[in-house]
Amino acid sequence: MSTLGLKLRGLRVKSGYSLRKAAVAIDIDVAILSKMERGERKFSKELVLKLADLYKANSDELVIDFLSEKVLYELEDEDFGLEALKVAEKQLKYKKQKDV
Repeated sequence: MSTLGLKLRGLRVKSGYSLRKAAVAIDIDVAILSKMERGERKFSKELVLKLADLYKANSDELVIDFLSEKVLYELEDEDFGLEALKVAEKQLKYKKQKDV
């Protein structure tokens, strides 16, 4: 199960939403939301933002979780995944400095 899925399920329950009410509120199928919470389907950034708004949660934190899972999914089976991540981090820092 994905960390993001678990976190969003916890926020849903804490906010008092049933699975059905949350799915209706963000206009997706109940089965799809259930699969996302269980890690069987991937969230989109747009959906994460809708859920953050619905649950009155920190959207920045949830987007960071979304992005980290996205990177993990791409690199988890790669032999050079960690090395590639380190290089990407350097490149991202360079581009951010260049843009400032």
